[in-house]
Amino acid sequence: MQKTDLRSDTVTLPSAGMLEAMVSAELGDDVYGEDPTVIALEQRIAGLLGFAAALFVPSGTQSNLCALLSHCHRGEEYIAGSTAHTYLYEAGGAAVLGGIQPQALPFQSNGTLDLDLVEAAIKPDDVHFAITRLLCLENTKDGIPIHPDYLSSARILCDKHQLQIHLDGARLFNAAVALGIEPVELTKYCNTVSVCLSKGLGTPAGSVLCGDTKRIGSARRWRKMLGGGMRQSGILAAAGLYALDNNIHRLKEDHQRASILAKELAQIPQLGGCVRCQTNMIFLDVEPEVLKNLQQHLSNNNINVGINRWVVHLGVDDAAVENVVQKTRAFFGR
Repeated sequence: MQKTDLRSDTVTLPSAGMLEAMVSAELGDDVYGEDPTVIALEQRIAGLLGFAAALFVPSGTQSNLCALLSHCHRGEEYIAGSTAHTYLYEAGGAAVLGGIQPQALPFQSNGTLDLDLVEAAIKPDDVHFAITRLLCLENTKDGIPIHPDYLSSARILCDKHQLQIHLDGARLFNAAVALGIEPVELTKYCNTVSVCLSKGLGTPAGSVLCGDTKRIGSARRWRKMLGGGMRQSGILAAAGLYALDNNIHRLKEDHQRASILAKELAQIPQLGGCVRCQTNMIFLDVEPEVLKNLQQHLSNNNINVGINRWVVHLGVDDAAVENVVQKTRAFFGR
């Protein structure tokens, strides 16, 4: 049987149509600003999300880092969640390369930061403290779509304290599709937004950072310093344009399949009450040793999963979902 991979939506492979678009892309030198396909992608996403400018970069990690470096100087501070990618999962790049201090706060169960705690964490104008410049948010957070009402409240708070907002929107389109709104309704409260093309949208690589012209100009300089100038990167940008045309609305299929899988798993007595799912991610709140043994059992049956997070994507069809359910039932039925 064909292998099913639920470790992440980063494991997707380009479709035949996407490969054709990549092969036929018009190319130039992007470091010189001369790749027409990159320019088209940047303009398309900037317009879609309501920004003046955008920058195509190799990865979400580099996109977030370029944003942080563009917002904060050495000795300044950003506030983020304690399990946010910008704090925990990107190798401490802002601190190591930018001398920027992170202030981590706990996430609430709904994927947001308590804005009262955010306000309390903002440093006073005192020489003893780093200057707080930026609030970093994430959407989706663990597959939970963050509602515009929360983002509006965050904007009001940040305006009160003259802070900027950066949104790690790696799965922004999943959030918009789940909420049934246009993506701009989630980005209009933010100063910069990073969106990933290589997750649910299925491209081989690439993210886009959006912001105003000055901020993106600064980010472009940081991209060069970080080694992110990719010359004829229109090959990858063409995949991004194809994804915007073909792979946004189909995200609801991933959400539906994830919901079906979660409901079926919840019917297994040992998993009852232990399964969480919104959008395309399923979380299993089960003892680590059980999850480790389940992971090995599924691997033996050509199914790759994370320890407690399973992710549905365009490479997972109905038959794959049913097979995962059957093999999981078999494990707990032994």
